[in-house]
Amino acid sequence: MIWEDLVAKLAERLSPERLKHSLGVAEAGVRLARRWGANEEQARLAGLLHDCAKGLSPDELLQWALAFGIVGNDIERACPDLLHGPVGALIAWKEYGVMDAAVLSAIRLHTLGGEGMNLLERIIYLADYIEPGRAFPGVEELRALAEQDLDRALLRAMEGTIRYVLQRGLLLHPQTVRARNSLLAEMATDRRERGKHGREEKAGCAPA
Repeated sequence: MIWEDLVAKLAERLSPERLKHSLGVAEAGVRLARRWGANEEQARLAGLLHDCAKGLSPDELLQWALAFGIVGNDIERACPDLLHGPVGALIAWKEYGVMDAAVLSAIRLHTLGGEGMNLLERIIYLADYIEPGRAFPGVEELRALAEQDLDRALLRAMEGTIRYVLQRGLLLHPQTVRARNSLLAEMATDRRERGKHGREEKAGCAPA
């Protein structure tokens, strides 16, 4: 399906505000993909369709999820909107003809995140958070950080989401906590590796 047709079809499902947001995520996704060496077309497509399930009611989201066996816990039953990522991946496949597993996975994880996220998944999660239409305190600093250190920006976005949920007394999905912890552990490992190599270089031993 060509881009204009995808946008037109999406416009039938989403409000004008949600469509504008989706186009913004596609734009931010392409920019981050170009900066960090990901596939720009995958980022553009995943960004456009990441919220394609947002037009569904909570009952409809739950029905989709139950039909395909993707309700993981009672939190998702109580807050079906948390399922719009996984259900959106299903809709992107069934109704928009997306066959690219990487694009579908990025759509699936864009809200809750996941452990060991790949580059495209990280980009779409962050693009959703910092797209041009977002306006919250600190967003400009986060956009700048995303150009300098993708993982630090991603960690800040995840922790911002967690704070938002906790401050409002909402249910916090454990997948987001696991995603944050996985990223933090990965970053700590990277720092240790860089430190080890630095010591070896100072001692005159080239790192392997």
